[in-house]
Amino acid sequence: MKNPTFQSILTVISVICALGALRAEGVGAAADQVVIPLQEQDIRAAGIETQPIEKGSGTDELVVPGTVVVPPHQLRMVAAPAAGLIETLLVSPDEDVKEGDSIATLKSSELIEAQRAFLQAAADSALAAEKLRRDEQLHKERIIAERRLLVTRAEAAQARSALEERSQLLALAGMPEKEIEALRKDRRLAASLLVRAPISGTILNRHGTVGDRVQASAPLVTIARLKPIWVNLQVPLGRAASLERADRVVLPSVGVEGRLIRIGRTADPATQSVTAVAEFVPGKDPIRPGQAVQAILRLRGVGGPLWRMPRDAVIHHRDKDWVFLRTAEGFQATPVTLVSETPQYASVQAPLNAGDRVATRGILTLLAELAARDTTDK
Repeated sequence: MKNPTFQSILTVISVICALGALRAEGVGAAADQVVIPLQEQDIRAAGIETQPIEKGSGTDELVVPGTVVVPPHQLRMVAAPAAGLIETLLVSPDEDVKEGDSIATLKSSELIEAQRAFLQAAADSALAAEKLRRDEQLHKERIIAERRLLVTRAEAAQARSALEERSQLLALAGMPEKEIEALRKDRRLAASLLVRAPISGTILNRHGTVGDRVQASAPLVTIARLKPIWVNLQVPLGRAASLERADRVVLPSVGVEGRLIRIGRTADPATQSVTAVAEFVPGKDPIRPGQAVQAILRLRGVGGPLWRMPRDAVIHHRDKDWVFLRTAEGFQATPVTLVSETPQYASVQAPLNAGDRVATRGILTLLAELAARDTTDK
């Protein structure tokens, strides 16, 4: 059985602890909310103006700049398959092409040498095949030994491999399979090489001009597929956390909506911004690579009420965001959580009420008072 006196002591200690916790909580709240007493004439003299706050909706916006880019997997650099002279360039920048369309013609001595080597390999392969056919017949008639037949088979296999190698080199040089087969039959060497588009898309750049001598693998043109297209968004580092709530991304200048597909993990040291990538499917209005755009990120709602107010009402001080709430005594500096912002408005979470008014002009006077309180407290 418990001692009544001991039980009473425990009860008293519990009550004292609870009161202490409540007092500490009150002190913390008071420390966050700084009262700045001002008379009405002082407020007018300082040019301080206020506006009422509004209840925010379940979604909000974040407006950021961006640059249109082509997704890397939709870019293709078309290079010269062999060293030679650019005889013609058949496409221009911004021109649409289809897979297999002609892009350029090259005059190449390397191509002639590759064709000559191919024809030599074809002749050697045919000769080795004929020799193998004859030796198989002689072995069948028991005129030659099996060892000689094995050697002939190995020579024929080696000749076929050499022919296949030369055929692959011509294919890498840009000759279609039909032209290679025609070369094998007609044995007519082609001095020019036709370069074709490997994919359908739009010519972004031409990297050479007619009459240039180029080496093998030198770039000729860049082709890109422009659907879908990406936009690199520059998001301030302090607003990067809100990207997790991005529901849609809108480009108002071209009237299209897209989705956020990637959020950067590094920050630009010069601008202190994070790069986020949004994907769009262009509509009637074109979206051009390199184009500077303004994007609106639609953010899903967060837990707790949102309050909408002019952007100038929110200031940053002591690593926090603050608003100056109008009270009977003057103003109360109240810390808030900035959820989203546009050039005109900001949405915050804070212990506010409908009808409250916040300072939107003359804030420098109130900020000076807040900073002076910080110095006094220290």
